Order: sequence, then structure tokens, then C-alpha cells
Amino acid sequence: MLLAAHRFPAEDSAAPPIVLLHGFASSSAEDFPSAAWEDALRRAGRSAIAVDLPGHGESPAIASAEQAMTSAVVAAILETLAGVAPARSEFDVIAYSLGARIAWELPGASSRIRRVVLGGLSPREPFASVDPAELDAALGGAEPANPLVGMMAGMISAPDRDTASLARLIPGLASEPFAPESGGPRVPTLLVAGSEDGMTEGIDTLADTLPRASLVRVPGDHRGALDSPEFRDAALGFLA
Repeated sequence: MLLAAHRFPAEDSAAPPIVLLHGFASSSAEDFPSAAWEDALRRAGRSAIAVDLPGHGESPAIASAEQAMTSAVVAAILETLAGVAPARSEFDVIAYSLGARIAWELPGASSRIRRVVLGGLSPREPFASVDPAELDAALGGAEPANPLVGMMAGMISAPDRDTASLARLIPGLASEPFAPESGGPRVPTLLVAGSEDGMTEGIDTLADTLPRASLVRVPGDHRGALDSPEFRDAALGFLA
């Protein structure tokens, strides 16, 4: 599956392009708005490729359970990058929330990944706690017993969301859950967590499991941390 890729060009930049990966039920345009990121990238002298995940933004819908699996999403990202950059090129990655969960797998799947910044990463797998039948009922108007199901139903049924694709993605990701105990990136890695982001609780322990990782905290909750200039400065500074 080829995904939508949006370029942030930089003149005469010899550094590897930065791949930007957004969060769940969002898009590259929402999580990496050009008004904030174009100037930051230009000052850093870096080009970037913002990729919409399957079923998000301008990327194709998810038509099957197989397309929703973690390994399939990783493969789609790498296939897309192969089409927009020469095979000899390396990439750096800045990823947030679900994007960070997916980016955790990228260095193990491709030798082209040089460094990664993982922001807003939850050390636990949230999607495994969502019952697809209960989610489907909630989308039909039923009151779910699990508050997480209600939250997910609200997120994927918001305006301009591909609700059907996102409903397939949840069990697809859960079928290949985030399992940091089985290994993680062996390339230089920066973990970034918002000081008020409860979703990243336990990330200190996660950082300790990686051989080449560091952790920085920035102001804000889960959304506020991503939008903060401190996040952009920390990410681009690390990749420099």
C-alpha cells in the first residue's frame, strides 16, 4: 500500500530527510502543521516527508484486517519511502503517539533508519483492551462498559475521520501488540514525554531498556507536548 506523503523541502540540505509520523485518528497536517514545522525545519536546514498512516489523512482506506496489522503498516511506510527517496538514502524519524509505536519497529525492519525521536509513546498496548464488538456497538449508539471503548468510539467517529478504517486498525494493531520487552530500536533514540502526559507513565523504565536511548520531558499534556516549541527544539536538536 502506497501512503500519502507530504514534502517539506530544504535547499541544499545534505542531511537525511526526516520522516514525520502522526498519531491515531489524526493526520500529518494536524499533528505537524506547516505553520509551526516549516520554519523549524528551515532553521535546522532539514527536509522532511510527512506520511499519513493507512486510513488517515489522504492515505488509502484500510480494506482488510491484514492491512491493519502492525507489520503491514510498517511495510507500507517503508514502501512509500522507497518511492520518494533514492534507495541509498538514510532517514531520521520524528514520530508521535501511534506514530511512535509504529516507528519503534522501523529500525528493525530497515537499515535505512539512522535515528528516531519517539514522542508521546505509551509503554503499554492500549488497543488490546478494546473489544471490537463493544466498539461496534458504541459506534451504533450503545453505552460501552469500558470507558476506553467510549473514548475510541468518539475519536474515530469525529468529523473527517474514516471510521470504518480506524475501527479495523484497532484490532489489527492489537493482533501484533506493542511489546517493548521483546526488543526495540538499536539506533540512537530520543524519547520525549509531556510533563503532564499520563499516557507516557512508565517511560523512564522503557528508556532504560534501550541501548542508545535518552529521555527528555517537555511542557504539556499529550497534545500540548506535541505542539510545544520545546518538542520541536528537542527533536531537531537530537537529530542534528
